Amino acid sequence: MTSQPLSSADPSSSNIAPIALHTYVQGQGYPILCLHGHPGSGQCMSVFTNHLSTQFQTIAPDLRGYGQSRTQVAFDMAAHLADLDALIDRLHLEQFLLLGWSLGGILAMELALRRPERVKGLILVATAARPRGSHPAISWEDNLYTGIASLLNKLSPGWQWNIDTFGKRSLYRYLIQQHTPATYQYLADQALTAYLQTSALANRVLQQSLRSGYNRVPNLAQIRCPSLVLAGAEDRHITAASSLETAQHLPESQWHCYPNVAHLFPWEIPTQVLTDIDCWLEQWMRSIP
Repeated sequence: MTSQPLSSADPSSSNIAPIALHTYVQGQGYPILCLHGHPGSGQCMSVFTNHLSTQFQTIAPDLRGYGQSRTQVAFDMAAHLADLDALIDRLHLEQFLLLGWSLGGILAMELALRRPERVKGLILVATAARPRGSHPAISWEDNLYTGIASLLNKLSPGWQWNIDTFGKRSLYRYLIQQHTPATYQYLADQALTAYLQTSALANRVLQQSLRSGYNRVPNLAQIRCPSLVLAGAEDRHITAASSLETAQHLPESQWHCYPNVAHLFPWEIPTQVLTDIDCWLEQWMRSIP
């Protein structure tokens, strides 16, 4: 497979004008730009931002077509980069860290390739430069149980009967492995709203990009900043093997793979994930001039 960026054209020359992304800003200090996945929103990054904002300034935008960053105009993946470029300039971010989850991690790597003088570190969560999945075919029963589980969980977050009866039989079984009330609380608080607010345009552009054979592995050697790559061993959406491939091709990378968790592992084992991120950030802060 050849190297395939998000667009064959430079996003800065796109005919689609950047939009002002709705953005959640917390804390003060060195900035960390936090990019959500699909479906998602800036609020879905609160598992990271609520913790990191005690020491850093966290910036979590709703990407175009997600959350409150609404658009009625068709766009391509390059438009996300144009929007983020505009946000970086608007906030005067001369240097910053990037934290990206799933799709957000792909965009983070693209920004690191585009703005190496500004991006000083990468935290990549459940993502890959050549994303590969192992998700089985989805049946009508999967969708039915997921709908029922989601609605009941919204009404009564973490209800064990719902988890055992519908949650473990729904598509959640591919997104998480540890079906705990705490994990289902995150699903109730953030996942359902983010799913409902994800536009058809955003769904379409992501599928088009994946079908094009996205692959940035050959370009990873150009990313010279330190990186931390985190993966769930049972991730069916972006496999741990494809995340490991990314870590192996990044010149200055640390790698963690967590057992018995899947694509939403920050909501399954938040304490462990945040502890590892804190440890990496301490090392990173000691390494900067």
